[in-house]
Amino acid sequence: MTPAVRVPEELSARVPVEQRGPGLDRDAVRMLVSRGAGVAHHTFTELPRLLRAGDLLVVNTSATLAAAVGGWIGHARVVVHFSTSGDDGRWAVELREPDGRGTTRARAGGPAGSEVCLPGGVRLVLEEPLGGRSGRLWWARVSGPGVPGLLREHGRPIRYSYTERDQPLSVYQTVFALPSADGAGSAEMPSAARPFTARLVAELVSLGVGFAPVTLHTGVASAEAHEPPYPERFAVPPASARLINAAKAGAGRVLAVGTTAVRAVESAAGADGVVRARAGWTSLVVTPERGVRVVDGLLTGLHEPEASHLLMLEAIAGRAATERGYEAAVQGRYLWHEFGDVHLVLPGQGRDRPLTQSIAQATASETEPRPM
Repeated sequence: MTPAVRVPEELSARVPVEQRGPGLDRDAVRMLVSRGAGVAHHTFTELPRLLRAGDLLVVNTSATLAAAVGGWIGHARVVVHFSTSGDDGRWAVELREPDGRGTTRARAGGPAGSEVCLPGGVRLVLEEPLGGRSGRLWWARVSGPGVPGLLREHGRPIRYSYTERDQPLSVYQTVFALPSADGAGSAEMPSAARPFTARLVAELVSLGVGFAPVTLHTGVASAEAHEPPYPERFAVPPASARLINAAKAGAGRVLAVGTTAVRAVESAAGADGVVRARAGWTSLVVTPERGVRVVDGLLTGLHEPEASHLLMLEAIAGRAATERGYEAAVQGRYLWHEFGDVHLVLPGQGRDRPLTQSIAQATASETEPRPM
């Protein structure tokens, strides 16, 4: 059960922090720090003094796509949010309606066979709902040279109504983002890593903090429908698996930067807690009942109280600490969403390894990976 916290609308971050005043950079956001029963208030620039030599930050290198494209169904305007590319060439998409303010609102999906006219003469045809979901997301087939080119030429970043104005795609890229050769990427920014700057990364490296890159291409957010995460592509390369296992074997702590990094690394971990290089699709949902095998802590954004991300936070920190942290964030007027402040969850005193729950219950059906 997630925290019963009401987030006031005015706490939505409407623009990136660097646009809120002169001389500000991405790392000027605030950072709530939870450690066991304690909560403390910091700025993100203080991260180096909260970590120690030997700690390892697991970061997601997925680049953000310009995943929103305007189109028409008959004479009705729609906006297509391209979410996830399938192995068969189809894309999971969400159709939304323009709201007249530059953003969009939810729209019923389907029906099968619906055709969307996109720029450049491209046609998108809805084929079937994504799994047994609510019908919000559909598998669709696109005519023409391919979706990556369509997004590069006609796409824009996905934007929700709490933001103030359109932003260039560069605002939605993290310092760790790497372009994919096949044009794959994330429909929405892996936003926990957004406050990192090249300067701060260099400072952390100089102090002996390591970085382990992984990839998870995240789809569109599901907060509106309160749905669990659906399958996403991930990859944990051999070098990162070795770094993670070495940190776990030593005195370092494995700290995931974002829930996407948690999902990727936990999907590559065996029941013995050893991380092995893997790539493929993961349907893993990290819950308090499932627990975690690898991560000791988490740097994350502030999510809506109903979001499934908070189940993952509870799995790492415990429910009491999660509720305490969110209550402190609201009372302290922290800012929410992708341009907002961040929450660092560190192990409590005397607990430098995660409390693993029900590992024996985890099965191979959680992932469908292939060895790398």
